[in-house]
Amino acid sequence: MSLVMLNACNKDAKQPEAEIIAKEFLEFGNTRIDNYYWMNDRKNPKALAYLKAENAYLENTLGKRTKKLQDKIYKELKARQKEIDSTVPYLENGYYYYMRYEKDKDYEIYCRKENLDSAENILLDVNQLAEKYDFVDVDEVIISPDNRTMAYAIDTMSRGRYEIRFVNLTNGVPLTGKIKNTDGDIVFANDSRTTFYVSKDPQTLRGFKLFRHIIGQDVMHDKEIFYEEDPVYELSLEKSKSGKYIFLNHYNSISCETRIIPASNPYAEPIVFRKRQKNLEYYVDHCNGKFFIRTNENAKNFCIVTCDSTSYNNNWKVIVPHRDSVFIEDFEVFDKFLVVNERRNGLNVFEIINLENNESHLLDFGQETYDAWFEDNPEPKSELLRYGYSSFNTPCSTIDYDMRKREKTILKEEIVNNFNKSDYEVKRIFVEARDGAKIPVSMLYKKDINLNGNNNLLQYAYGAYGYSEEDSFFQSIFSLVDRGFVFALAHVRGGSELGQQWYENGKLLNKKNTFNDFVDVSKYLIDNKITSPQKLYAQGGSAGGLLMGVIANTNPELYRGIIAEVPFVDVVTTMLDETIPLTSGEYDEWGNPNDKNYYDYILSYSPYDNITQQDYPNMLVTTGLHDSQVQYWEPAKYVAKLRSLKTDDNNLYLYTNLSAGHHGASGRTGRFKEKALQWAFILDLAGFKEK
Repeated sequence: MSLVMLNACNKDAKQPEAEIIAKEFLEFGNTRIDNYYWMNDRKNPKALAYLKAENAYLENTLGKRTKKLQDKIYKELKARQKEIDSTVPYLENGYYYYMRYEKDKDYEIYCRKENLDSAENILLDVNQLAEKYDFVDVDEVIISPDNRTMAYAIDTMSRGRYEIRFVNLTNGVPLTGKIKNTDGDIVFANDSRTTFYVSKDPQTLRGFKLFRHIIGQDVMHDKEIFYEEDPVYELSLEKSKSGKYIFLNHYNSISCETRIIPASNPYAEPIVFRKRQKNLEYYVDHCNGKFFIRTNENAKNFCIVTCDSTSYNNNWKVIVPHRDSVFIEDFEVFDKFLVVNERRNGLNVFEIINLENNESHLLDFGQETYDAWFEDNPEPKSELLRYGYSSFNTPCSTIDYDMRKREKTILKEEIVNNFNKSDYEVKRIFVEARDGAKIPVSMLYKKDINLNGNNNLLQYAYGAYGYSEEDSFFQSIFSLVDRGFVFALAHVRGGSELGQQWYENGKLLNKKNTFNDFVDVSKYLIDNKITSPQKLYAQGGSAGGLLMGVIANTNPELYRGIIAEVPFVDVVTTMLDETIPLTSGEYDEWGNPNDKNYYDYILSYSPYDNITQQDYPNMLVTTGLHDSQVQYWEPAKYVAKLRSLKTDDNNLYLYTNLSAGHHGASGRTGRFKEKALQWAFILDLAGFKEK
């Protein structure tokens, strides 16, 4: 069978057929045949030709059929967005910093002022950078302690390989010494001349080496300070709240280790804060002469401990104890206050602790479901906590909370055009899974919707890495909700919404709980006549895309359509190949298939390996050519195999962004266009037409 080439003017829109070149894998006496393994070679011109053929097929079918609908959705998304906008300035080291957007421009502009009434100083206009590239992502913008030098990290390939650049802020002139192939982290020592960065392994893209760079010197003379030889650990960099320490963090999904360098002595050897142990996690900050540590030592749901600055590797003193019903997710420390971001019954609550008298109180948000997070709080002496807040029907707000007076000041609520929050209802329910677990489900819909009315419904979930999906404001979802859709976010196991055990019950040999939870929520929504299989749609991305691949195999009858974004679907092959980026660091999440117990378990659900001759729902699968987290060939092989085996006439589309990676297009316009395609896919199936 030869590769079928298509182009955008092919009126027949024939489905692409990928060439079959059988490759045999033999593991533990089991033989697997992969007919499309050849796509794994990004240098193979046939691989790129196949991706382009699929894009052409998509354009000739869904693209032509829904062009007007996509245009309308794109205009809706753009119209809701406030084109001229700015973040709330925050004070750091004598300057007020903020980002702003200009009309008809896609990217952010980084600025600062000496005071709020003074003239603006533009630090970095990303729009100017974007003129040279198809993709731009600026990860870090860091200012030296003396306020005279800026460092920023830019990725122009969407592979997560950032180039660090320096600018002299006294005259705006770029400095020599661009540093390539980094993870984007950059930290200044207190002399404002010495910097540290982490370089990436070119093959696995793992952050693995710490370097010291002197501004103004040739990068060739940079000194390698540390090499992380264990392939399951990555490195990252940050500076303490006090500004006195540089932290070199070694981490994987279940263990951590931190080395510290005095910021005033950048030539000192990094010292281990606490030696790594399997299953020991700890996260360090420093403020007002003490280290503050969030750790799971003897505390499954984590606790907060402190120690002084001379005995940091022992004598840990618990100040916020472990509790079975409370998951400690994060903390923010000030000279006189500690703020603990806790998750109670799946929702964020801030516990404010006065470090002078140990009195504490809760900052509760009072809604049935919502999201709250820490904003920029760089000043240790401040008694104001800046945080963000939103919910499904409440646009994002920036709020200052006076921790001593216990008073809130709303600094800004995001303006969303053509939106009235009172038109929408938000509801939170718990669905009983087949094993008795109670799955939180958050729903958004228009107030005139009858929940017993067999509605179109989009169900979304992620469920991996302990990442909690938040009930935040999603502007784009209203293009569905305003057309009568219900949106349901299922907080399935694998996240940490209900604590560490919720995560552990959805990983490794418990991974199938994630899939079962999603299916059981779908069945509940159908059984209670909130929707029906003819009107139920599912969406998930990355590890959530794995979830989409599983439910398409196991319960295709439940779903009218599925969107699988950058889906991790070829689990066995990927997890057996340590040359693929991120593989070795993923064993603690999925298991190591070199062990037969894990091999058998992963093989039993791996979507690519379990495609069979059966009917499948309508599907839109997306990928990015430069994706460094889920390589493009996984979704491509998945679609090719589906095409060859599925027994239905339902739609199957593969969209590849040939200029982007895991997170899709860069810039506001690019993101709107990709979302318009996704919503048009669903609305087309639901019978919505635009003439």
